[in-house]
Formats: sequence, C-alpha cells, structure tokens
Amino acid sequence: MEGFGVGTWDLDLSTRELEWSDATRNLFGVDREQPISYELFLSLLESGERERIDRAITKVAETGGSLDVSFRLRGRHKSGQWIRARGGLVKDEAGVPCHVSGIALDIDEEKQLEEALRTRESHLRSILDTVPDAMIVINGYGIIQFFSTAAERLFGYTEREAIGKNVSEMMPMPDQARHDDYLARYRSTGERHIIGIGRIVTGKRRDGTTFPMHLTIGEMQSGGEPYFTGFVRDLTEHQQTQARLQELQSELVHISRLSAMGEMASALAHELNQPLAAISNYMKGSRRLLAGSTDPNAAKIENAMDRAAEQALRAGQIIRRLRDFVSRGESEKRVESLSKLIEEAGALGLAGAREQNIQLRFHLNPEFDLVLADRVQIQQVLVNLFRNALEAMAQSPRRELIASNAKVEDDMIEIEVSDTGSGFHDDVKANLFQTFFTTKETGMGVGLSISRSIIEAHGGRMWAESNAAGGATFRFTLPAASNES
Repeated sequence: MEGFGVGTWDLDLSTRELEWSDATRNLFGVDREQPISYELFLSLLESGERERIDRAITKVAETGGSLDVSFRLRGRHKSGQWIRARGGLVKDEAGVPCHVSGIALDIDEEKQLEEALRTRESHLRSILDTVPDAMIVINGYGIIQFFSTAAERLFGYTEREAIGKNVSEMMPMPDQARHDDYLARYRSTGERHIIGIGRIVTGKRRDGTTFPMHLTIGEMQSGGEPYFTGFVRDLTEHQQTQARLQELQSELVHISRLSAMGEMASALAHELNQPLAAISNYMKGSRRLLAGSTDPNAAKIENAMDRAAEQALRAGQIIRRLRDFVSRGESEKRVESLSKLIEEAGALGLAGAREQNIQLRFHLNPEFDLVLADRVQIQQVLVNLFRNALEAMAQSPRRELIASNAKVEDDMIEIEVSDTGSGFHDDVKANLFQTFFTTKETGMGVGLSISRSIIEAHGGRMWAESNAAGGATFRFTLPAASNES
C-alpha cells in the first residue's frame, strides 16, 4: 500500500493518539520528525472543513459504521490539495470500541477533473441558455431527458415539467399518435428517416397553439442505449417576414407595371399629338379647297371634315390631359429610414447575389438616415438599380456592389450605388434615361426612365457615371428629414 501511495492511519479512542504511515505524512506534507496529533490533523484542514470531519469521525467512534470523507488541505503543496480518508471502527476482544483505523488517498487529480467537468458543464449550459434554437434530448422511447432554456420559452414548459414527459406531447395530431411507432420501428430496424436531415414540422405549445418549426435531429449512444438530440428553430417570424417580403415584392411589381404603363402612355401621347395635329391641318386645308367647288355634296363634305377636325383636336386634348396626369401624379411621402429602405430592397433586388459570389458592401452613415420619400417608389428605384448591377457583373472577374449615403447641399441626401460590371460608353450614357432605350437583349428600356421620374417627383435628381473600377455608378438625391422627433 505504501508503494502505491496509499497511506494508513490509526486513532486511539482512549488516548486520542494518532499514528500515520510515511505515505500519509507525505500526503499531508508533514515531516517524519514532526509529532502527529489529532489536533495537528485538524489544523491542516481548511477552516471550513474541520468541524465536518471531526463530527464524522466522532459519529463512527460512537455508533460504528464506515468513514468515507473527502476534504481540502490548507494551502497548496507537492502532495496535492484534496485527500480522501476511508476507515472503520475497530473493537477489542471484549467488543469495546478502541480504535478508528483506515487509509488516506490523494484525490487531487480526480477533484481537478471534477472541477474541469463542472466548469465545462456550466460553460455548455450557459451556451445552451443563450442559443436561440431550442434543444431537447430524448431517450429511445421518446422520454425527455434534457430541456434547454430556449425550449422553455418556445414550448411554455419549465425544464422540471418537461423532463420525464413524452416528447410527443409537444406535437399536434396526427404526429403525436405516430411518434412512438416511429421510434419503435427505428429501434427494431435501425432505418433512418429524418436523423441528420433538417425538415419543417409543426410544434405544439403548452397552451395548445401550434407553430411552424425547423427540426434537426442527431443521435448518440450511451450505455448501449440510443439518445436523440433535437434542435428546434421557430419559423413563425421567418414565415411572417417571407410573407411580408412577398407582399412587398408584389406591391413593387404592381407599382412598376403602373409606372411602366404611365411612361408608355406619356411617350405615346407625345408621339400621337403630332399626327393628330397634322390630321387636323389636313382637314382644314381640304375644306378650303372645297370652298370653290360646285359639287352638290360639297356642303356635306365640308360638314364631315369639320367634325373630323373637331374630333382630332378633342383626341389631342385628351392625350394632353393624360400626359399631365402621368407627369404630375402626387406620391405619398413620409419620413423613412434609408437603411431600412435599402435593407428591404436588397432582400428583393439582391436575391441570388451570394450564389454569384458578389460582395455586398453597405456604407451607410446613420447621421443621414432619415429621408422624406414614398417607401414603395424609392424601393422600386433601388431594386431596379440592384438588379441592373447584378446583371452587369454576371461575367466580371471582380464582383462588388457598394451602396452608400452622404449629405449634400440644400438639405439633400445623396445615395450612391456602384458596381464593378462592364460599365457603359459615353454614347450610351447620354441615352440611359430615355424611355424605351436599353442595352439588354430582353429589356424594355423603361426601368431607368421610371426611376428618374420617381426621383424628380421627390424633388431630387438622378444621374450616372463610370467609376474607377470600370463599372457604373448611379447617384440620386432625396430630401433629408429632420432627426428630431
């Protein structure tokens, strides 16, 4: 025993004399020459441990039984800090208790491992308490073994209430009725269906309400028994956001179509006014030629021409009113957050940017965030610029899109959207904002024209230029709103 570092000790109950082996002395850090006493033994313990250990030894001396205590020594030394003492009561031939004897072991390494495990467990627990995804551990029969803090918030059960329940109680029908059968089939066949594969399912809260969730399940073995860990993410907010984005996208598409129709109507009105005016002039000229005619139908022909000329003039007036309606339409302007406008427009216009390896850089100064604008119309402008930039960079070796803002004179905020695409030549630049002008094979040529009309209706201006990277930079200004509420 001495060779393995196990010390022995003996306490004489009548004299209170204490004897230690050499190994025990080494464990406690006491020299061979130093006398050993029970009081010395207690003094080597930390002050908080002395009364507990003395009470345990006294109890064994009075009532018998076994002694098994662990305690920390005062201070640190070469033999370790934690000691475990085990022993029992020894009686004489007459059956009278006379000694308490036992062994002493160095358990400092085990205590350090326990402390490390506790620290890691606390660390893991703190991580699980802060992770937004809920985590639930069940055994092979569906009984909950662990229930994280996020799971408590999500399902409405406390950890104490959830542990021991069947996880199927947190599922709506028919999944609730089928879940135990799924586990039984897996235990018997080992055939996997959803382990390691994320899927969208429906969960049930304590109050009976249901919600969509993304579930990922992992498996582990412990003691020959399977355990399953489920990570649950609430998709309620995600689905609401997706629905809002789809609604916004539909709204933008609708506004874009209306704007395109308005631009086309304005362009057609401009083009039709000239031939209508020419028709009217020809009618008037023809009437003058008929003035000296002796044809008996001349009066009827003159009357018909007068009516035709009147209708041509009336059509011109209708078209002019249409142009006025298109060009002077009022938009609903409110104080909007520019960063939020760009974020929402980016969700629509920059879909697929990551797959195209495009780096997005938004350099937005929060001091110049508030603008006076029609949210949907400005997002329409931004979506159009973003989509144009993605298409322009499709074949570029360097793909970077930058959006930024800055304060300019006259209480205006300038928004810049730059790309590293193919750019445009000077001859193209002059026609970029013309209706029906396009450099795309399938483009209609109304996007930039509509965008400029929207910006000008807001009291700003819009222009384009080439940048140092060889791509295009579009800039537009909007009225700044006060930061004061």
